[in-house]
Amino acid sequence: MPALGMAQDTGKLVAWLRQEGEHVEKGQALMEIETDKATVEIEAHASGVLSGISAREGQDVPVGDTIAWILEPGEALPGGASTAELPPPAQVAQAPALAPGISPLARKIAQEHQVDLARVKPDGGRIQKKDVLAYLESQMAETVQARLKPASPKARRLAAERGLDLSVLEGSGPEGAVLAADVLSVTLLPQVESAPPGEEALPLSTIWRRMAERVTQSWTSVPHFYLQREADSSRLIAWREQAQKRSQIKLTITDLLVKLAAAALNEHPRLIAHWENGKIFSSDQINMGLAMAVEDGLVVPVIHAANTMSLSQIAQRRQELLERARKGKLRLEDLQGGTFTISNLGMYGIDVFNAIINPPQAAILAVGRIADRVVPVNGAPGVRPMMTLSLSCDHRVVDGARGAQFLGDLVSYIEEPLALLD
Repeated sequence: MPALGMAQDTGKLVAWLRQEGEHVEKGQALMEIETDKATVEIEAHASGVLSGISAREGQDVPVGDTIAWILEPGEALPGGASTAELPPPAQVAQAPALAPGISPLARKIAQEHQVDLARVKPDGGRIQKKDVLAYLESQMAETVQARLKPASPKARRLAAERGLDLSVLEGSGPEGAVLAADVLSVTLLPQVESAPPGEEALPLSTIWRRMAERVTQSWTSVPHFYLQREADSSRLIAWREQAQKRSQIKLTITDLLVKLAAAALNEHPRLIAHWENGKIFSSDQINMGLAMAVEDGLVVPVIHAANTMSLSQIAQRRQELLERARKGKLRLEDLQGGTFTISNLGMYGIDVFNAIINPPQAAILAVGRIADRVVPVNGAPGVRPMMTLSLSCDHRVVDGARGAQFLGDLVSYIEEPLALLD
C-alpha cells in the first residue's frame, strides 16, 4: 500500500483493475486507491504476473503493507506457491469482489457508505443499486442486535457517533464487553448517523470527510495571518486577449496567475518552504496546486515545475487536471509535491476571501473576481478592472515582511506583465 500523503497511515483500496494471475506491464494501471483528496490510479512498478492478492475492494490497509506481488513466471510466492500453480482468477479466495460485475452507481453508493462489495450478493449476474441498498438495510437491522452486546456506555456512544456495529466488534473487557479503546481502534466509517427530529444527516464521501479533517487540523494547528492587496487588472486582461489569439487552448485568468505567481516565487523562496518538527525546510520546486471543486469535495491537483512552463503549457496542464478531477481519475503524481496553492473563486462572483493553508505548504493565494471600481488614476477618479488578492501565510515560516514583499511583486507583475521579459 503506497503512501499517498505525508500524514497518511492507511489507504483505501477502491478497486483492482487487473485480476489475480493476469500479466501486467510496468506503468499499466493496476488499482485505484482513495486518498484524502481524490481517487487515484496506481501503476504497476514492474512487469510480471499479479499474484497473492491479499486486500479486497473497500478495505483500508496500513501504508507499507504488502497487498499483492508482481512475479516473474514461475517465481514462488513467499508462501511457496509459484505463479504457475495459482488457480485462475475466478477461484482466488482473496479477490471475490472481482467476480461479479458492478454498476457505476452501485460502486459509488458502496464507496460513500464504505460497503465491502465482496459481501453484497447480487440478485442476478451484476451488482446493482438495489443490491447495495438491500445490504445497507440488512446492516441497519443488525444494529438492533448490537444493543445486546455487552459494552461500556462510552463505547456505545463512540460507536453510535462513528456508525459502528457493536455486534461485530471484539471486546477486550470482562466477558467480551466492548470498551472505548476497542471502538477507537477501528477505522472511522463514513456512514449516515442519526439526526434530531426534522433533520436529516447527509451522507459524506470519504474525500469530503477527510477534507474536513485536514482543514480542521490546519486551522487549529497552523498560525494563519492574512495580507491583502488590490491589483489593476487592465493589462492582465489585455495580455490574456492577445495570448488567446496565438493559442488554440482556452486561456483563463488562473493560467496567467500561475505564470506570474511562479515568477514571483522565484524571487521569494521562503513562500515555498514548510515547517516540520520545529524546523523550516526549504524547497527549490515551484509546484503550483490549484484548488478545484468536485462533487465529492475539494481536490488540489498540482502543476509541477510551473516556473519552467509556457502559458500554453500551463493552460493545457490545467485543463487535463480539471478533466481528470471531474471524472475522479486523478493520478498519484497529479496530487503530490505541491509547494504553493492558488484558490480562485472569482468565477463565482466572490470579491475577496481568506483561504485555509493546505499543509504542509506555508502559503495559499485566494483570488477574487475582477470588477470595475472607482480608483485614483493619476490623481483623479477613474474606473479600472480591479482584483483583490488575499495571501494566507503560516507565521512559523513566513513573517509579515516576506509575505508583503511577495505579494507586492506579484501585484507588480499583474499590473505590468511585460516586466517578466526584463
